[in-house]
Amino acid sequence: MNEQLLNDDDVTLYGLFVEAFARLRPLVHHDLGVPDTWFEVLLRLGRTPGHGLRMTDLAEAVSFSSGGFTRLADRMVQEGLIRRDPDPADRRAALAVLTDKGSEALDRALTAHVSHLRSHVTGPLSAEDRRHLERILRVLRGANE
Repeated sequence: MNEQLLNDDDVTLYGLFVEAFARLRPLVHHDLGVPDTWFEVLLRLGRTPGHGLRMTDLAEAVSFSSGGFTRLADRMVQEGLIRRDPDPADRRAALAVLTDKGSEALDRALTAHVSHLRSHVTGPLSAEDRRHLERILRVLRGANE
């Protein structure tokens, strides 16, 4: 084994990132009232102007295959949280659109989510740490699009 690579600072940094995320995810998604994958969909739609996204774009945004996302969307449609509308820009495509019931579910989930974020993510950080973390995460996201 290459001890130098095993103890490389970059490997350690990435490991800390993965461990922190793994510990935080269940804490900040606790008690949302909807499955965390549904919450991610509702949140993306809620933060999008017009509250609708092409199904393929939404699937990519929440890291689902198109087939897996179709099944997830079917369940959310059955629950009345989203609806499918034809995409006016492309007759072959469909939009996932947030319903009133979905908006209400998102509001309830966000109340718990924000409280958990403040307890477990932003609470332990100083204002300066938060600004640095945001900048770093934006750089990483942008560099790897």
